[in-house]
Amino acid sequence: MSEELNERSRQILQAIIEDYIGTGEPVGSRTLSRRPGINLSPASVRNVMADLEELGFLYSPHTSAGRVPTEKGYRFYVASLLEVRQLNRDLRSRLRQECHSREFDTENLLREVGRILSATSNYTGLVMVPRFTSTVFRRIEFVRLAEARVLVVFITQTGIVQHKLIEVEEPLTQRELDEATNYLNLEFSGLSIQEIKNRIFAEMDHERALVDHLRRRALLLSSRVLQYELGGQVFIEGASNILEQPEFADLSTMKRLMRTLDQKSLLVDLLDKAQQVEGLQILIGGADNYSEIEGCSLVTSSYASSRGTTGILGVIGPTRMPYAMVIPLVDYAASLVSDILNSESE
Repeated sequence: MSEELNERSRQILQAIIEDYIGTGEPVGSRTLSRRPGINLSPASVRNVMADLEELGFLYSPHTSAGRVPTEKGYRFYVASLLEVRQLNRDLRSRLRQECHSREFDTENLLREVGRILSATSNYTGLVMVPRFTSTVFRRIEFVRLAEARVLVVFITQTGIVQHKLIEVEEPLTQRELDEATNYLNLEFSGLSIQEIKNRIFAEMDHERALVDHLRRRALLLSSRVLQYELGGQVFIEGASNILEQPEFADLSTMKRLMRTLDQKSLLVDLLDKAQQVEGLQILIGGADNYSEIEGCSLVTSSYASSRGTTGILGVIGPTRMPYAMVIPLVDYAASLVSDILNSESE
């Protein structure tokens, strides 16, 4: 795509996008011609702007003679024009101090990071708890709620807790559930959830006539839980921030976005897809059939620990976001979470 634009067009496009990010107002040729380094008359600037509009990088709002970037324009800017620098030292130090200032378990740490992302960017912070299949198991608990209903509590090595309610075929006492709990914790602690699933289902295939009732009950209970994909919970911090942006003042747009944030299923799908590629990912606008986030950009990065915990965090805001600030913020937050998780697992 970079071959489509000559140096003058790239310079004008970059200037328009950066002005529009800063002001939220359509950018006119006279304003651009006065910028240091442009050295073009308003008429020459208008010609370049017309060419950029024809190529789909800009459009003209009906109410103004100025131009506004399209999603294509933003994608080109991020891919080819943007210079991303590290966060300044003071901000890195402040973020590190906020994450270390209190004793957090992993779940509360992730919530706090989401809050920090939101407060620092003035947009909405997103943090997805790792899928359990990628985490290391520490402990399981079975709690009897009724004759045929059992609450299952999974705790990972890094302290993330997941609950699941299951129905059992035969009534079980709390003592019987405690026996199953002790067996499974002794047998499987320290393995990844995926390793446990593989072992349990393999043993179930070979132990259908098992005489050891305790072992059979424990395998049956755990297999009932592990047939589901656990984890994937999304913490959303600062949801109201995104609605304060002028792009979302329209009532129908606001309702669509709030529905997306409330239901979370779309966000989980988006974050899952972003997590399939390691490192920083940027989704601009309603690409790939995600019309629900049209007008938004999602900047994400994965975090990981040496013990197998892998998750993803990021910021969602309008396409008119200051990418030069948001991208290094998200990248640093992910590396900070990874460092903390690794230090806890040592």
